[in-house]
Amino acid sequence: MTTISNPPRQRQPAPEKKLVRVAIYTRKSVDKGDGGEFGSIEAQRAAVEAYITSQRGEGWVAIETRYDDLGISGATTARPGFQRLMADMRDGLIDVIAVYKLDRLSRSLADFARLIEVLDEHGVSFVSTTQAFDTGTSAGRLMLNMLMSFAEYERSTTSDRVRDKVHATRRLGMWTGGRPVLGYDSVEGHLVVNADEASQVRAIYALYLKLGSLGAVLTEVYRRGWHNKSWTNTRGVLVVGKPLSKTGIRDMLGNPLYAGKIRLGDEVHEGKHEAIVDETTWAEVQTHLAIQAGQRDKAQRARPHRASASLLGGLLSCGVCHAAMGLHYAARHQRRYSYYVCQTLQKQGREACPGSRVKAADIEAFVVGKIREISRVPELIEATIEQARVVLVGRRQELDEEIAQLAQEAGRLTRERKRLEASTEAASAEAASAGDGAVEARLAEVSATQSDVARQAAAARTERAALADATVDEQDVRSALGSFDAVWDALFLPERVALLRQVLRRVVCNVPEGSIELEPRIAGVADLLDDASRAGEEGAP
Repeated sequence: MTTISNPPRQRQPAPEKKLVRVAIYTRKSVDKGDGGEFGSIEAQRAAVEAYITSQRGEGWVAIETRYDDLGISGATTARPGFQRLMADMRDGLIDVIAVYKLDRLSRSLADFARLIEVLDEHGVSFVSTTQAFDTGTSAGRLMLNMLMSFAEYERSTTSDRVRDKVHATRRLGMWTGGRPVLGYDSVEGHLVVNADEASQVRAIYALYLKLGSLGAVLTEVYRRGWHNKSWTNTRGVLVVGKPLSKTGIRDMLGNPLYAGKIRLGDEVHEGKHEAIVDETTWAEVQTHLAIQAGQRDKAQRARPHRASASLLGGLLSCGVCHAAMGLHYAARHQRRYSYYVCQTLQKQGREACPGSRVKAADIEAFVVGKIREISRVPELIEATIEQARVVLVGRRQELDEEIAQLAQEAGRLTRERKRLEASTEAASAEAASAGDGAVEARLAEVSATQSDVARQAAAARTERAALADATVDEQDVRSALGSFDAVWDALFLPERVALLRQVLRRVVCNVPEGSIELEPRIAGVADLLDDASRAGEEGAP
């Protein structure tokens, strides 16, 4: 009898476990040593590492790169550690992201939902080691969203509590922080009078009551060399005070802090800090400010539209500081006067740009009279023709340089757009998880800038093409200037404005030197005057 037995089984080698690379992310809003919210960064990391060790049988291994954010709120994903985590995930270096608790990664449900979508696109899982969530199941996602809803609710209520606390603190007359103003120093969260600065503040209040004008006060402040407060911020960086402006002086005169009070919206409460300005002075200054504000509002309501009333707007510039000169108004004895004022003078006072102020009627009459004079004197016509030739050559060179610069900028923008579009899916998804749409915003910005550059380049090329073969024809210039008187007198104000803007490139007024320079835009002036002549005929009675 023959017995048949089965051959002995050979033990099969166990399948090799797949290595699962786990990135540990930790975050703590405020650095309070080893205690505080969910313990220290190291305590969070130790807890997550212990969990990863328990999953070693599944091939889990913690990667050495650290992704830590200390002292940064979970309300934003603009955190260095988080951004490095997203970059390494995008590069395929991570299989699982592990955190101690869910809101260490994000406190916003919307941000977290978008982040989960990004993780899915890259095949990366998410684990909260103290909250048993599996992002691979629908039940896990439901629980995850529920918890994030509560986390976001807690953050909102915390924000409300902080706001309510600030309001309550201000109602008690206590300063709640921020940039210190001229006259006070911040000492351990309290406002303390700075004697030297306080004397400047009192002087500014006194100057306003004496001079009665913010502009006059600004001129005197500029002459004395006074600036806004210099202070050291929380990062230890010295912030140097800038020169005071008219707006800054108005804000200073209206700030109740100087009267020992605290403002909360429309409410004003007695403050715990020492006043710099006495009650009588404060009340008198507020009365004057209210009167001036009423006068200013009344003048603005009665003021005609500047675009149509300003004959030289956009043409006139200051010969001292090269800033634009705009039309402004002043009222005296129930009469209103108009002036062209240098913007530097307007913002920083006469000491910043002395004398850059001229009566509108005087300079407008001068400019128009100058063109009329040129049209009547042969020698001036010859000089204008020669100047026009110089301007024509110079303008061609300016346009060539402008076109080259715009082409260079267009190339740079095109390269940047291609880089953004090449990574738009991953980058935009990640940015969406950050809640700020960084990639999309930058793409939109680049696109808008490209459109602007393209428009500028097209306009420059069109003008350059028109000037390519342009010459200053003496007969055209003589004929055009010769008809200026008749054309000008027949035009209404809007047509006069348009004509001057096309006949002149700019007008430079140097008040201290008493000089006014006109730079003509002669190319095509005959056609322009011809068009204006037809407009004058149509508008003439």
